[in-house]
Amino acid sequence: MRLAILSFLLAMALPATAHAVAPDADDGAWRVDADSLRVTAAGIAIPQSAGNLSLIKSGEISDQGAGLDNYAQFASADGVVQATAYIYMPSYADAAISSYMTDKAIHERFGPDTRRTAFDVTSAGQHSNTAIRSVYSGADGQLVTEAAFIHAGRWMIKLRVTGPTERMQDVNSGMNSLLAGLRFEGDASPRPAMARQIASCPMADGPGAHVVADRSSGAAGMTDLPFPRDGEDNVCVRGTVQVGDASYDMLQAVGSGDASPVLIPLDDAGKIMRFDRLPAGGGYRLSVHQVGRTDVYSAYDRLPTTKQIAAIIDGSDRKGATMLLSAAHAADGRVTVSKQANR
Repeated sequence: MRLAILSFLLAMALPATAHAVAPDADDGAWRVDADSLRVTAAGIAIPQSAGNLSLIKSGEISDQGAGLDNYAQFASADGVVQATAYIYMPSYADAAISSYMTDKAIHERFGPDTRRTAFDVTSAGQHSNTAIRSVYSGADGQLVTEAAFIHAGRWMIKLRVTGPTERMQDVNSGMNSLLAGLRFEGDASPRPAMARQIASCPMADGPGAHVVADRSSGAAGMTDLPFPRDGEDNVCVRGTVQVGDASYDMLQAVGSGDASPVLIPLDDAGKIMRFDRLPAGGGYRLSVHQVGRTDVYSAYDRLPTTKQIAAIIDGSDRKGATMLLSAAHAADGRVTVSKQANR
């Protein structure tokens, strides 16, 4: 499996020569209304201006024309304060996990001087308690960044506003305006969210897992999974998987022992490895979720060890993780399932 690029960090740096340009909307993914920009497939709209920031560009990050992975960029008149809105459809969306992985990515990118100075839940559009919001200071020694995360229907919304410390008021007003200006239609109603700290619950590796026959329903039910529900569940880190210089946390429900599903977020763009308990309770089924796709892999008699999981992630595993099914998710809700003959 290839590790996905951290899409959130693609827009974190502030170019010294940034200049606002005329708005440019990709008609395949977005529709420009009088004062808003709408992802047509999602039924989610954002304002064309936010505080002192104006829309400069919108489009798709990947899978051009699919409408699954959409962005809009904003900037102040002098280009010093910038913002990005991402509206994308991972096959497993969760605001709390997205917030957690972005927090980890920001600290890894900008170092120990970066401090999270606020972490709470606020409103998105007219919907109370639906956005997880974080504020960071000290990034690169002089930047302040705000981030917000909303899970709406099948979609995730990730907002980011960044500027120098002396422009903190512009950063704050930009985020306030983006959140207040969000609009939702149809099934894209935002879900309640909770901002929770993730504790540690270390558990030792078992003796190693072996592949077993999976007699469950394959891809059925793999897009409406009951955990962790946008922060509603208490989550803890049971262990860490090391792959080269990268480390990945193994998350599970607090106090559940081996009865919990185990999630391993692989990036801050919605790619998650999951080990879900088999219906009979005798093992785990492996699946990988990302934008527009769910891959169902082998089942195991117990949870694989951290070394076994590392081998699955880096692609060196040759005995266990065989892809069995792949489900392609379209922006209109259609799901196409295909059987796989290889990894």
